Amino acid sequence: MAGGIGLSKLSDKAVKAFATAAEPGKKLADGGGLHLFITPAGSATWRIKYRIEGKEKLFSIGPYPQVSLAAARVELGEVKALLLEGKDPVSNRQVNRAANAASSDNTFQIVAAEWFAMKKKEWSDVHYVKSVRAFERDLYPTLGKLPISSLTPAIVATAVLAINKRDVLETATRILQHLNGVFRYAQAKGHVRDNPALAAREVLPRKKDNARMPALLDFVSLGDLLRRAELARISHSVRMAHRLCAFTAARIGNVIEAEWRQFDLDSVQPVWTIPRHKMKFKNRELDHRLPLCPEIAEELRQWRNLIGGRGILFPSPTDNSKHISCEAVEKLYRETLHLRNKHTPHGWRSALTTQARDNGFERDVVDLALDHAHDNEVVRAYDRGERFEQRIALYKWWGEQLSAAQRGGKVVPMHRPPVAEAA
Repeated sequence: MAGGIGLSKLSDKAVKAFATAAEPGKKLADGGGLHLFITPAGSATWRIKYRIEGKEKLFSIGPYPQVSLAAARVELGEVKALLLEGKDPVSNRQVNRAANAASSDNTFQIVAAEWFAMKKKEWSDVHYVKSVRAFERDLYPTLGKLPISSLTPAIVATAVLAINKRDVLETATRILQHLNGVFRYAQAKGHVRDNPALAAREVLPRKKDNARMPALLDFVSLGDLLRRAELARISHSVRMAHRLCAFTAARIGNVIEAEWRQFDLDSVQPVWTIPRHKMKFKNRELDHRLPLCPEIAEELRQWRNLIGGRGILFPSPTDNSKHISCEAVEKLYRETLHLRNKHTPHGWRSALTTQARDNGFERDVVDLALDHAHDNEVVRAYDRGERFEQRIALYKWWGEQLSAAQRGGKVVPMHRPPVAEAA
């Protein structure tokens, strides 16, 4: 039986150069038996050389570059684990392939759809739709028709790495978390024995806790962001969605899916009412009523005059029957404004929370405003509709602060919330 995995020594650059220039029959070793082999036809393929019961054998992983160096190393770890259990990797794969043939109807897409259908009862509509679309965009085109039991750690890792190459670690991590759920479900249903998503986690960099939700928190930086966004060359829908996100600190999913029927812009106090089933916390009695500050209410009225007051607020420039994507707004911050790892749409929630608490607003008022409760007492207060007047004051203050910051002015004096509470 082979010993330890050994030292990995290759770089992606070296592998690419070898695969491009090497002659048939040549090998490039990485360590632990893993090597890249040039076939007689001139293509490059990953193989693992190992010994079991005194015999030397070869385990073929898959072609390069379809299987990356990182993914091949993940597969090497799986092979070594089988050897430590006294199992022959080649024989083990033959058994799995026989099982695949017996369950070819259980494709990855079919099983994933079953898992999503089960989760739909637990998730908000926004989270459900966003998660399903991520699989449709990033996984189903390459993995959808494959038997789920044929998916190895290397295949899963390659798919996840392809997502991360777009420099969207948050998206890649979230998809990998859902993959873990899909494979655990498949295990429980008897479709697979192992969970390849567990080993595939090793190909993604670990997120730093303090960088998980980057946000600009001071008004000078936020004002600069708002000014630069006004000058950016972006669609009108993305610009207005960004403004609504900034002045309400609502979740980005609720913003892009907003409909005109949710808004009352002509009352003395304009309000955005988000149906409870579209919110993150679905186990509360009331819809989420979000008081709009005068600044954003006026901008929304102008937007309504421009595009009409029916249907969705933020139609896609390419198909006005569909709304823009979360990615469109995230891309504004990440690429257009060059705020990668500095600010995201979620950053407005962090900014409002930080500034409101620093300026004397009570925690419960902020939590109720953001639908971000921490305990049962706050949940009960939400369901009784309490502190709405204080939430109005909070958003009025926030709108004044952002408007002043955008103009480059000084911080606006805080409007203290009224003592009396509205039921």
